[in-house]
Amino acid sequence: MSEFNVGGQAVIEGVMMRSKDKIATAVRIPDGTVLVKTEPYLPLSRRNKLLNIPILRGAIAFVEMMIIGIRTLNFSAEVAMEEVEKEEAAKDGREYVPEKKKRNNVLLGFTAVLAMVAGIGIFFYLPLAAAEGMSNLFGYSSKAVGFNLVAGAVRLVLFLGYIWGISLYGEFRRVFEYHGAEHKSIFTYELGHELIVDNALSQSRFHPRCGTSFILIVALLAILIYSISDSIYAVVIGSAPTLGIRFGMHFSLLPLVAGSSYELLKLSGRTSENAITRVLIKPGLWLQKITTQEPSADQLEVALVALEAALDVTDSKLTCKRTVLS
Repeated sequence: MSEFNVGGQAVIEGVMMRSKDKIATAVRIPDGTVLVKTEPYLPLSRRNKLLNIPILRGAIAFVEMMIIGIRTLNFSAEVAMEEVEKEEAAKDGREYVPEKKKRNNVLLGFTAVLAMVAGIGIFFYLPLAAAEGMSNLFGYSSKAVGFNLVAGAVRLVLFLGYIWGISLYGEFRRVFEYHGAEHKSIFTYELGHELIVDNALSQSRFHPRCGTSFILIVALLAILIYSISDSIYAVVIGSAPTLGIRFGMHFSLLPLVAGSSYELLKLSGRTSENAITRVLIKPGLWLQKITTQEPSADQLEVALVALEAALDVTDSKLTCKRTVLS
């Protein structure tokens, strides 16, 4: 099996792939052409050896991949918006004139910030507030383990409900199909097979290192780490933390949770054949039945184009028309 150095993400009508030194995003436009955008990739943990230590490197990688993910999603959204504008111009019988990207970038950036704030509110603050409310309503202890078990359960229910809800929309199904194409393409590479559609078709769409599994690990590990932090606070201060203090304390510990989860996910990828690991990664694989769907051959082709670009493959067997963007 190939060294663990490839990851990816589904975007709008395409896939982003990341190798150890490059990021490539491939997006299919209506005329069938695949647009490919590449950029160098050198994580901070490789630029500075002091940052390449367990947990810290995971926290850094979490932030870096979040930034890269938003940037590549914005790129695919820009392409989609441009294609819509071209279609509208054609319907009106006028010549398409590209608008300045600055306005679109500001709009997309604002949307990303708004989504991040909403995510923190819904998946971070709301579970704590719900656990606090249930503690007052039902009279169970608001200390450490019990409180965080309830908050963790609420967080998981919200996350699962969100994933299930968006899966009902056709637009998101396309993204989930590209997510499946990403996994199948990576499996093809990891098994050392030639990067062609026929080989990718036969691979599984469920991958143990998927970000879906990462989110589940984060949610479960958060219960443990936040229970410990709340217990320490109670011992030192003499009382359980208030809702506001809990939120600030838990949020500040998020890098530790993310870094630890990253190390566990990385370990699960290296020990995927271990019986215990297979049991532990099952929930993440079950969830991928929602977050991935079987892709078409055309979608697999786009994912393979992105993978080839990230790996600098020069002898491609793929026949689709592609345009490399500067």
